[in-house]
Amino acid sequence: MTMKPYLFGLLILSTVPIIASCTNPQSPETKQTQAAPCENPVTESDVLAAQQSWGQAIVAIGKAENPEAEAQSTLDRLYAYDLGTVLFKPTLASDDPFRGTEKEALSYFVGGSISEDKGFALAPYNKVRFENEGIITQCNTATSMGEYFFTKTDGSEIKVEYSFGYVRDENGDLKINLHHSSLPYQAK
Repeated sequence: MTMKPYLFGLLILSTVPIIASCTNPQSPETKQTQAAPCENPVTESDVLAAQQSWGQAIVAIGKAENPEAEAQSTLDRLYAYDLGTVLFKPTLASDDPFRGTEKEALSYFVGGSISEDKGFALAPYNKVRFENEGIITQCNTATSMGEYFFTKTDGSEIKVEYSFGYVRDENGDLKINLHHSSLPYQAK
C-alpha cells in the first residue's frame, strides 16, 4: 500500500492510503482491504480488435440490403446499451449533439427519429482505419483516442478525431460505453 502525504500549507497533517482498484476509493471498505486482482483485464490487443470490428461494421451497414437491421445488430454487438449508460457524441450532430439512447444512436447511423440525421453509415465507406494517439487500459475498461479515417467508394478520405471508452461484458467481449467524435478544428 502506498501512502500519500496530505499537505496543508507546509505542514503534513496526515497520510491517506492510495489503493488502485476498480471500486470506489472513498468507501470505507476499500480503504481497509486490498483490491482484488482483475480476472480478465482488457489489453491493447483487445482494443485494436474492437476498433477493427467497429470499422468493419460501419462498412457493412453502408453495403447492407437492410441497413437499419445491420446497424441495430452493430449497436447490439458493439455498444454497451445493454449494460448501462452509453455516452455517444457523434461527428455530424449539432442540433441534438448527444445520443443517450440506442434508438438515437440508430437514427444517427441510418437516419430516423432525429431530423438532422441523414444516415452517417450509409455513405457508403470501403474502409475505416484507426490511428491511435494512445490507449489506456485499466482492469476491465479501456479508453482510446486518436484519429480515424473513413474511405468513401470514390477513394476520398474523411479524417475524424475520436475518443472511445470500452468495458468488458459478461461474455468477455469489449463494448463501447463512450463514443465521442468530431471533425478536426479549423482556424478561421
